[in-house]
Amino acid sequence: MSRHEARIPVATLDAPVFAEPWQAEAFAMVVALHERGLFSWAEWAERLSTEVKRPEAATDGSDYYERWLAALERLLAEKGLAGHEEVDAVAAAWERAAHATPHGQPIVLENDPKRSSGL
Repeated sequence: MSRHEARIPVATLDAPVFAEPWQAEAFAMVVALHERGLFSWAEWAERLSTEVKRPEAATDGSDYYERWLAALERLLAEKGLAGHEEVDAVAAAWERAAHATPHGQPIVLENDPKRSSGL
């Protein structure tokens, strides 16, 4: 059977594109940064391709959005837009804010206990 004759299972068509909200957010960040001219689509494709070909990448593609995020972080660092330490610091602040935010409320960086205490 050729690839043109293969049928896509109906269940696949109903599956969400993103398994987690952070995946959609990472996708949107790349598109927004590209639209602002911070990198070309060719640069992005090259960086993402490098990430998905890394030996530690899942062969079944199950870590695709982890690779997407790693590609974004590396590209930001290469462009001098945000270093790994900066990305890690902001990620940690969001994590603290998430834990400090009451259930059902929007997570905002102002909820980070270290931020509000001036640390």
